[in-house]
Amino acid sequence: MRAWGVFGLLSLVWGASFLFIKIALAELGPLTLVALRVGFGLVFLLLVLRWQRLSLPRDPRLWGLLTVAGLFNTAVPFVLIAWSEQTIDSGLASILNGTTPLFGLLIAHLVLHDERITGAKLIGVIISFIGLIIIVGRNPGSGFFSNVLGELAVIAASLSYASTSVFVRRFLRDQPTTVLAIGQLASAEVFLLAGILLAEWPLRLPTLPITWLSVLWLGILGSGFAYLLYFYLIKEMGASRTTTVTYAIPVVGVLLGVLVLHEALEGRVLAGAGLVIGGVVMGNWRRAGR
Repeated sequence: MRAWGVFGLLSLVWGASFLFIKIALAELGPLTLVALRVGFGLVFLLLVLRWQRLSLPRDPRLWGLLTVAGLFNTAVPFVLIAWSEQTIDSGLASILNGTTPLFGLLIAHLVLHDERITGAKLIGVIISFIGLIIIVGRNPGSGFFSNVLGELAVIAASLSYASTSVFVRRFLRDQPTTVLAIGQLASAEVFLLAGILLAEWPLRLPTLPITWLSVLWLGILGSGFAYLLYFYLIKEMGASRTTTVTYAIPVVGVLLGVLVLHEALEGRVLAGAGLVIGGVVMGNWRRAGR
């Protein structure tokens, strides 16, 4: 029962992240927002590392692998999602981000010998991609081009997440979870600070309390505490069942977008979202049931 409570908390933390990204973007640029988010998450996890009495690795090869993971599992997808929410609703971003497990199935099938796509998984992938086409291919209107670019950015972020999950499983699976998370966040922060110098300098810090609240939520909870919850669930419920948190995140994201930001949902988007989530469920059904 405790594990399911943690499951619900993780769904809330990650689902609400799309809301707080949207709120923070009213004052911050995407790179600055993500750099602050990663920075707070990194400080939180370093404190956890100290409490656990663990030490950071010194192997240059390991740090090279962590740098790749940090770039494509944190820096790139975080920035793409933040950039996208300048033009699309937070609820829609959460729906499109829910395609990550499907890309994971496809990439794992190509790269890992023990992950093969079954007939049910293939049908799930096809259903979800039909849903994506319905969402992205709706009728042109005002701001259509910028909206589509935003939607494609979230899909690209999902692809980046999925690719890196396979990379981590293949090359970093034996690392302690806290060390793995810190290595990724620290590496990502280097890229993000470089990006700020190139694109968003001079640095503009938040001035509004709601912006600071959003950044702290995204950093301490969404990028720090959530890692601990996620790996706790893997230990208590198994990796397969834990992945079903992906089904709850779009639901939370859409509800908060509608209730807090008064975002409207088109019927076509709802229909596409139903196909996307249904395809994800079908593609992971057997695995989640183990």
